[in-house]
Amino acid sequence: MLLAGIATFAQLYAPQALLPQIAESFQVTIAESSLMVSMGTGGLAIAVVPWSLVADRIGRKRTISIAVVAATLLGLLSTAMPTFELTLAVRFLEGIALGGVPAVAMAYINEEIHRSDAAVAGGTFVAGNTIGGLSGRIISGPVGEATGSWEIGFLAVAALSILASILFMLLTPQPRGFIPMGGTGSTLGQSIQLTLSNAWKHLRNPVLLALYTQPFLLMGGFVAIYNYLGYHLTKAPFFLPVWVSSLVFLAYLAGTFTSPFAGRLASQYGRKRMLLIFQSITWVGLAIMLVPNIVAIVSGLIILTAAFFGAHAITSGWSGSFPKFGRAQSTALYNLSYYIGSSVLGFVGGLFFQQWGWPGLVGMVGALFLIAFVIAATVLPGRPLQAARQA
Repeated sequence: MLLAGIATFAQLYAPQALLPQIAESFQVTIAESSLMVSMGTGGLAIAVVPWSLVADRIGRKRTISIAVVAATLLGLLSTAMPTFELTLAVRFLEGIALGGVPAVAMAYINEEIHRSDAAVAGGTFVAGNTIGGLSGRIISGPVGEATGSWEIGFLAVAALSILASILFMLLTPQPRGFIPMGGTGSTLGQSIQLTLSNAWKHLRNPVLLALYTQPFLLMGGFVAIYNYLGYHLTKAPFFLPVWVSSLVFLAYLAGTFTSPFAGRLASQYGRKRMLLIFQSITWVGLAIMLVPNIVAIVSGLIILTAAFFGAHAITSGWSGSFPKFGRAQSTALYNLSYYIGSSVLGFVGGLFFQQWGWPGLVGMVGALFLIAFVIAATVLPGRPLQAARQA
């Protein structure tokens, strides 16, 4: 599952390190260049629920394998498009293909791994996401600048995704806990009806609805920071070259470590308690990033990234374990919200950045995080400390 995360998120976020180069190549604005990220995450967002239906019929591992192979082929195709609009269209299709991984990953983990270990396993999958997101950024940026071609930067990331996809298909054990939705004899129509029924019931549950709100706000703000950080560092007063500014994405490693760690803390002390702590830490990171100093910005980014992925590991695992039925639909809805937030708020952040600069963007993200905190504090259930430890 870690390999699947690498194959997925390396491709999804490869454009972030190349946005200034893409804007120059296609002669588009700062906000328009971010559509290279938003179209991928937008395609993923609308695809997660349909992919969960596919996974309920053909199995989790087979679904993920199809998804990563199709996405890699589309990633290769995107580099051959002659116009910005066609490139965006292929990125959208690539996002649809990539949706097959996060749509079913947590359901797969909860089916194949004992409940006592599921939170840690979910954190490990999220760690793979961070490694993939980091790899896509620190490979595409330096390679693109060294060659003078954002397309070659993309191809380098595609090579990594091909390797990770092959290893995933070879090394992942065959599923043992999978049961086709509605039984082995169910029709496609029955499966669709059950999928929609489960999704509707989840959306009427206030706890699950609160959980689905978290990724929209948190991921939307987080991706906005990463989208425009490269612009901030390559302009006054820093004037860093692209390959140097790409190295700040090494901050993603903080999320690699905190994701499984957050799963352990949530198992021991309770999910709500730890979620609110991690959310509070995100504001510390944002505040430090307002200091006009490269060391302060990198330090704040590390803190923000560590706290964000800690919160994400908790809420993503919670969305898969809380419902007693339709777990694939629940994780799909969580990811739908996650990537809609990334697509919409990632683009909106560019408008704030263009109008009010870096402080305006940071202020917008801080407000989003505050709303998420209030919703989590008032709606999500908490457990006494002793009960959390026993769980």
